[in-house]
Amino acid sequence: MKLRNIAIIAHVDHGKTTLVDRLLQQSGAFRDNQRVAERAMDSNDLERERGITILAKVTSIVWEGTRINIVDTPGHADFGGEVERILNMVDGALVLVDAAEGPLPQTKFVVSKALKKGLKPIVVINKVDRADARPQEVVNEVFDLFAALEATDEQLDFPILYGSAKEGWMAASPEGPKDLGMRLLFDLVLRHVAPPKIEDGPLRMLGTILEANPYLGRVVTGRITSGTIAPNQQVKVLDHEGRLIEQGRVSKVLAFRGLERVGLDQASAGDIVSLAGLPQATVAHTIAAPEVTAPLRAQPIDPPTLSMTFRVNDSPLAGTEGSKVTGRMIRDRLLREAEGNVALRVTESEERDSMEVAGRGELQLGILIETMRREGFELSVSRPKVLLRRAPNGALLEPIEEVVIDLDEEHAGVVVQKLSERKAELVEMKPSGGGRQRLVFYAPTRGLIGYQGELLTDTRGTGIMNRLFHAYAPHKGPIQGRRNGVLISTDAGEAVAYALWNLEDRGPMVIEPGWKVYRGMIVGEHTRDNDLEVNVLKGKKLTNIRTTSKDEAVRLTPPIRMTLERALAYIQDDELVEVTPKSIRLRKRYLDPNERKKAERQRLAEDVA
Repeated sequence: MKLRNIAIIAHVDHGKTTLVDRLLQQSGAFRDNQRVAERAMDSNDLERERGITILAKVTSIVWEGTRINIVDTPGHADFGGEVERILNMVDGALVLVDAAEGPLPQTKFVVSKALKKGLKPIVVINKVDRADARPQEVVNEVFDLFAALEATDEQLDFPILYGSAKEGWMAASPEGPKDLGMRLLFDLVLRHVAPPKIEDGPLRMLGTILEANPYLGRVVTGRITSGTIAPNQQVKVLDHEGRLIEQGRVSKVLAFRGLERVGLDQASAGDIVSLAGLPQATVAHTIAAPEVTAPLRAQPIDPPTLSMTFRVNDSPLAGTEGSKVTGRMIRDRLLREAEGNVALRVTESEERDSMEVAGRGELQLGILIETMRREGFELSVSRPKVLLRRAPNGALLEPIEEVVIDLDEEHAGVVVQKLSERKAELVEMKPSGGGRQRLVFYAPTRGLIGYQGELLTDTRGTGIMNRLFHAYAPHKGPIQGRRNGVLISTDAGEAVAYALWNLEDRGPMVIEPGWKVYRGMIVGEHTRDNDLEVNVLKGKKLTNIRTTSKDEAVRLTPPIRMTLERALAYIQDDELVEVTPKSIRLRKRYLDPNERKKAERQRLAEDVA
């Protein structure tokens, strides 16, 4: 059977996964009466909740005698490690762009990687049914983007289709016709995308996606570059420098057929398959016949820009909500994650019972923490720390990100002011139609930690921020952090409504009545810049004098709701976020007040030195 391998590239929420759903339906991959979840490719719970694709997925359809393998890639820069590797498996790319928003930073990030690999793109302008759609302008923006990314003349001569993945049609013009469904897109893929390049020689395949399967163990997915493979075949695994990792037999060869994976008796060069039975093989390893000595070249991965310390949860409430609490369990889980996710770097920390985890951004690290707490882990994590570098001349360099913010015009002033306080530089400001503006900044990663929530507050929920690693640049000096101190519990027990009510003039709370607290736990934000120890367990003194009922009723101001991302952005260097399957608590690193004072004196002495 003839083969085509394509990736779908787009920014978050531009409709990649919905488009794949329609292609599966219209190619006959589903039966008419088969019930399939919406966004069938987003199988992970977190993907469904957040509406984003985190893990790359592969599916395949058959159209007029040709099998088309489709890879649905993540659209968020934090998961760029996935994207870069996926492009090694494909020969063409569908660049999907929202007809109103146009190409955004993530489109730019992945397209630049695809163009460097020599892939010829097909541009699909999606969501032309939107009231604010501007398809012709968006096509011009895509052309300008490709030209800026140094596309070749052949790549700039890209075919264009317009349509709506949600409504299930694509056409050569924004007006339609709509009755052909996805036929034009299928035909264009067969015409425009080259068949896979098949090299002569024995079996060679580069591992691209890694997953752990409860029945098959480790499963490595990739494209076969040369040769054939069958179950029970003897193979060896080489790392990127050609060192032998292991030798063994492949227990199963699996291929994607619709949304299911089925076992094959044999697979040949050009096809994308999954192999089971190799316990050491991982991403960027070459799986090859025993006589092969040279590995396939693997794509280098952009370096991590943020790191966090994952520690054992040592609070007084440790072990009351989670089942996986030991340092060894946390260490093993993080090392397992780093095997499959090449954009993460996990190293032993200097502190006891802790690991240093470096990644591409807050979202990537936040997703990892959220996944672990759902698996029953308890841990405490530090504030994200930016990874700095030294230039050859000894100057300190820090990561700078390109930040694109779309917002209503009246909020532009406050956003420019807030970001300039965070040492960001405004490089472009232009209207984007409908009373909205697009601001482009170069901002240090340090200054963006925790800014997302502030942006939503300042723009009344209308601001959309997209970020992308730009470059390392000279350090921009100190950035003002949180200005307020915190309220710290002096004792352990359950918080009392009367005590919280009495403390309201000291600042907003982050806990509710009945919550379990302990000494050293953060219970609220102080209105001043210093920390204050408070008693949240103190109930009202009972007397035998009757009072009116209105005196008894305590009306509390609703507390600040701490989501995981908000908590990570909120804490300072001397604080931790305690994460359990049921709770997210803020705490001081040192629970004992005397230890806190000692650590603060030591820090001040180091600063003076």
